Amino acid sequence: MSIHDEIRQELKDALRSKDHNRLDVLRQVETEASKAKTAPGFSGAVDDDFYQKIIATYVKRMKKACDEYRQLGPKGTQMVQKLSFEVSYLGHWIPGKLDQAQTRKLVREAIVELGVSGPKAVGRVMGHIMKAHRDEVDGALVKRIASEELGS
Repeated sequence: MSIHDEIRQELKDALRSKDHNRLDVLRQVETEASKAKTAPGFSGAVDDDFYQKIIATYVKRMKKACDEYRQLGPKGTQMVQKLSFEVSYLGHWIPGKLDQAQTRKLVREAIVELGVSGPKAVGRVMGHIMKAHRDEVDGALVKRIASEELGS
């Protein structure tokens, strides 16, 4: 069953059970997919890869928003809970990313392979890793680790 079909089925189930949290997040994913399909210059198939990219982008935005709501303290608690649910719920549709230790290993290997040093080489290391492992790593984590390893 494709991701789109799974989402449709989950949407029906959420409607039947009146699960507003699931309903909200599934409707938002469908909205994001519709926006992407109708965007100027869109070409390509609406397949599992398309939905994985849509969901991954949405999850990334929600994680960032969640961090911002956390900074509000008690005022943002309700939104943090809602967004955390959305992130965890959608997590099973996006491929797993490498953890911090595995990412650090990749960064160290790239530094040795490229033979670079110093803080000015962070972009070069990031480009090298992202070119080969874009779907496997979190770009922000790669940048942070590369900066640490290169001494910035």
